[in-house]
Amino acid sequence: MALVMVTGAASGLGYNTAHALADDGHDVVVHVRNESRLRDPDRWKGVVIGDLARVDEIHDVARQASGFGRFDAVIYNAGVMGSSEVITVNVVAPYLLTASMDKPGRLIYLSSSMHRGGSTDLRRLSAGGTYSDSKLWVTTLALALASRWSGTSSHAVDPGWVPTRMGGAGAPDDLTAGHETQTWLATHNHVTPSTGGYWHHEQTQPPHPACHDEDFQTQLIEALESRTGVPLA
Repeated sequence: MALVMVTGAASGLGYNTAHALADDGHDVVVHVRNESRLRDPDRWKGVVIGDLARVDEIHDVARQASGFGRFDAVIYNAGVMGSSEVITVNVVAPYLLTASMDKPGRLIYLSSSMHRGGSTDLRRLSAGGTYSDSKLWVTTLALALASRWSGTSSHAVDPGWVPTRMGGAGAPDDLTAGHETQTWLATHNHVTPSTGGYWHHEQTQPPHPACHDEDFQTQLIEALESRTGVPLA
């Protein structure tokens, strides 16, 4: 039995991921933006509440989550598209939560095939970043941690273009397959590469070359440290 936290678990892939983990007997802590979005409260080990578009609330989410102790896995599922808060929610929030909480056994960050169209211009972190930029940067963060944090595996997952509120009803990919890789990475005992990788449907794929570039990884982490004032241990 693992203790797992899932962000953005009010609906869509996050909700499905949390339910699959609970069905398998794991203790699941879910994050939702506000209490009105919480579903099936009796199913969960615990709940943390906060708007990841607000930096003060991100810090509070980290404080609440830390009350459960060290997680075996944290799945950073929460994300937005087509919003002015895309960089805060998709990049700053997972960075701040990662930097502020005890290092878990496994980290899983939701990426997208659209990360391959992202920019390596980190000036866009402060203004003008796009959804593709955000997914390139969070994928880079995941793979940077895979090489930097001994004892913690760190993965990025492309769940496909699935019919969720974000993906739209006409999205062509399979909704069930969209959460299976995350649950597998969070709990399976034999994942290769064990330190981390970029995944789609339980298979590794080559990400944008910048994601493995050590110089770019360092530049990204330094930019996030500068923006947030929170260092990555």
